[in-house]
Amino acid sequence: MRFGFILILGVVVCSSCITNRKVTYVQKDDLHEEVPLDSVVRSYQLPDYEYQVQAEDILSIQIESLSDQKYDFLTPRSQTVGGNVQNLGLSGFLVDEEGMIEFIEAGKIRVAGLTVFEIQDTLQSVAAQYLEKPVVRVRMLNFRFTVLGEVNGEGVRNSFNNRVTILEAIGLAGGLSELADRSQVKLIRQKGQTTEVAYVNLLDENIMNSPYYYMHQNDILVVPPLKQRPFRRYFSQNLALLVSTITTVLLIITLITTN
Repeated sequence: MRFGFILILGVVVCSSCITNRKVTYVQKDDLHEEVPLDSVVRSYQLPDYEYQVQAEDILSIQIESLSDQKYDFLTPRSQTVGGNVQNLGLSGFLVDEEGMIEFIEAGKIRVAGLTVFEIQDTLQSVAAQYLEKPVVRVRMLNFRFTVLGEVNGEGVRNSFNNRVTILEAIGLAGGLSELADRSQVKLIRQKGQTTEVAYVNLLDENIMNSPYYYMHQNDILVVPPLKQRPFRRYFSQNLALLVSTITTVLLIITLITTN
C-alpha cells in the first residue's frame, strides 16, 4: 500500500511538471545543444510589412513652414518659432469612413490604404501649394491591440510604433505567465467586415516567417493555459485541505480508540 501511494504521488508530481521546451520562446532544436558564441547561427528574411491607414485611425500631423501666419490655410492654430518660421501643429485627425481627412482650404484628402510615409509625401505636395518650403510629419496616435489570457498584464495596449511584432506585443503586456500555452496562441484579426482567427506557435523560431509576425491595428491575442494549470494553481490549497482533513480524522479515531 505504501509503495502504491508513493507511485501515485510520483505520477501526480511528474504530470504537473512543465519542461523548458514548453516555455522557451522561438526554439529551433537547439534548446539543449551547445551553440557557437559570438556568431550568427541563422538569419531570416522578415516579411515585408508597412501598416496601411484605415478608417477610424487617428493621425498626428505636424506642418512646419516659412510662411507667415496669415497664409496658413491648413490649420486654425499656429505659432511663431524663431522669427517667422511657423510650427503648424495639427493633431488628432480622424480618418472618416470614406478614408478621408479634411483641411480647411485643401478640402478632403484620401489617406486610407496609404502608409504613414506615403501620407507624409501626399500632404507635403498639398502643403507646398499654400506654404513656403513646408515640412510634414505624420504619426499614428491610436495603433492599438489587445492581449488576454495567461499574461502578466491583460488589457489594451497603445503604441506610437505601427511596426510591432507579436513578441513585442506580448512584452508590452508584461510577458506570458509560467502556465501559458505558448504553442497555441490565438490571434483574432479584423479585415474590413471580416474577422479572421489564426493560431501561432511562439515556441517555434519559424514564427519569424509567419504572416502573423507583425501585429495589425485592433488585433486581439488570446493566450490559453497549459493543461497543468488547474493542478498547479489549486494543488497546494487542495493538498493542505486534504492533509488537515486526514489529520483531523486520525485524531478523532485515536481519541475514540483510546477511550
